[in-house]
Amino acid sequence: MNILTAQHISKSYLDNELLRDVDFSVSEGDKTGIIGLNGAGKSTLLRILAGCGEPDRGEVVRSSRALTRYLPQTPQISPEDTVLENVMNDMLLENKDWDREGEVRNMLSVLGFTDFGAKAGILSGGQKKRLALARVLLSGADILILDEPTNHLDNDMCEWLEAYLKSWRGTLIMVTHDRYFLDNVCNSIVEIDFGRAYRYETNYEGYLSLKAEREQMASASERKRQSILRNELAWVQRGARARSTKQKGRLQRYEQLKNQEGPRSHDRMELSSSASRMGKTTIELEHLTKGFDGRILFEDFSYIFLKNDRIGFIGPNGCGKTTLMKIIAGLEKPDSGSVQTGQTIRIGYYAQEIEFTNKNGEKTDPDMRVIDYIRDTAEYVHTADGLLSASKMLERFLFTPPMQYSPVSRLSGGEKRRLNLLKVLMGSPNVLILDEPTNDLDIVTMTILEDFLDRFDGIMIAVSHDRYFLDRTVRRMFVFENAHLVQYEGGYTDYYLKKREEADVVQPKADAGSRTGKEAKETSRKPRSGRKLKFTWQEQKDYDGIEEEISRLEEKIRIIDQDLGGTASDYMRAAELTAQKDETERLLNEKMERWMYLEEKAGKIARGEEE
Repeated sequence: MNILTAQHISKSYLDNELLRDVDFSVSEGDKTGIIGLNGAGKSTLLRILAGCGEPDRGEVVRSSRALTRYLPQTPQISPEDTVLENVMNDMLLENKDWDREGEVRNMLSVLGFTDFGAKAGILSGGQKKRLALARVLLSGADILILDEPTNHLDNDMCEWLEAYLKSWRGTLIMVTHDRYFLDNVCNSIVEIDFGRAYRYETNYEGYLSLKAEREQMASASERKRQSILRNELAWVQRGARARSTKQKGRLQRYEQLKNQEGPRSHDRMELSSSASRMGKTTIELEHLTKGFDGRILFEDFSYIFLKNDRIGFIGPNGCGKTTLMKIIAGLEKPDSGSVQTGQTIRIGYYAQEIEFTNKNGEKTDPDMRVIDYIRDTAEYVHTADGLLSASKMLERFLFTPPMQYSPVSRLSGGEKRRLNLLKVLMGSPNVLILDEPTNDLDIVTMTILEDFLDRFDGIMIAVSHDRYFLDRTVRRMFVFENAHLVQYEGGYTDYYLKKREEADVVQPKADAGSRTGKEAKETSRKPRSGRKLKFTWQEQKDYDGIEEEISRLEEKIRIIDQDLGGTASDYMRAAELTAQKDETERLLNEKMERWMYLEEKAGKIARGEEE
């Protein structure tokens, strides 16, 4: 059953048509990912779907009984309320429910909050986003509309949110650039491309295949159109001298073919530069230790970077990843230990924070022109295609000539990050330090960056919460664990599987098998809490009505079987009923699995077992 439908949505800003006749529907229980290039109109579409913005044309039809909650990229919170009050007051307003404080505290803890009494006004931008995420997830909504929910989440939080949304029974519509998230959570993808919406009934991996097929079909249709157009043009030109009148139908067909819009393609950012020569000595870290306010971030870390190393660093928010990157780049000093950097080493540091500085590290004038900002680093750069000027490099990074002579302050967030990446590459580094490089980059740009790193002749060091990016680019991982950096070989998935093996040793498999995957994972990470088992709010809601739902589905299958008995001569009707039966049986199996889990947990609760 459709729970939300976008009907012929169009939206323009000034002369830019973001959305053009966007038309798609979302069924109850669907988990839909919306993707597209930066500036394609994804966030605008989410605001319209959530009722927070109005289209120029078209309308959004929502189920009257469905509660919708929206998480924007920059959410609003109550600065004078505490962290806990921001969530609890919202729940009280909607549900008149103060009985879920334990559930709220648990989710806030998972999302990295420790001081629930702190005023929300002092939180960082990332903390405010995570607070708003908790508020939305606990709202009891039927439809969640989330704009970049994985931003500001570390790897463990991303995994937790992925498992939470995957098992959540409601309808989800979200924009995210996290490709593993799209692959594991979503069952449909909507791509916004040149204002049009293309829907794919599959996850991200299936979308890649289906999109390639769509583009091949579009290219074949365009080749056929051009061939017919050439023939028709030759006919028009031949007939013009031979006779004064022509067949009107054929002339009309020619005009239609000539005016028909062919498939459009986006300009692609071209990443290329030449790394400087690297001598025998690279970067040697010896017994590094760093702390702040009496807390040790990391201690006694040593490592010698090898030529063409591909190293990834991960850990929870606030563990010191960015601080370590700044120490390696020479921008901060360790409390103890040393960093030895070879004479031929040229470091390019791509910072997480967007700060515009000149080559001396001084802040630049925000009204400085884009072209002058890049020329401050280098007027020319050596690339695989030869010597290119700053202006040509800007064009490769999709900065048009008019944009090059506009102030840096007028650029969007994604454009500023692109400009900073170009500035780093203009220095011809042989060591790249990338701190959260995929933030604010669309999927297409991320794949271009990954391809560039494949060809980069130097050392690459990255901090990232993007698991796909880490699997794609790194060959060794360092993980912050209790102020120590632990080394793992391979990418993120290799590290994750290794940790699961270690957890299985600590937590016997037979014991883990008696719980759901999420519970077993949480048990392996932390000791038993000593708290009594109890249903979550969602589990209690499911438990109260699940037997009735099972009975309803069984009755529906019985009626379909009766109807099938009278369709011996109606093949189309029989096929339709068979499809309905298959879908109903699938839903029944899901409900039965959920009922078995809830019954098992209800028995444990009755016996007074602990978590």
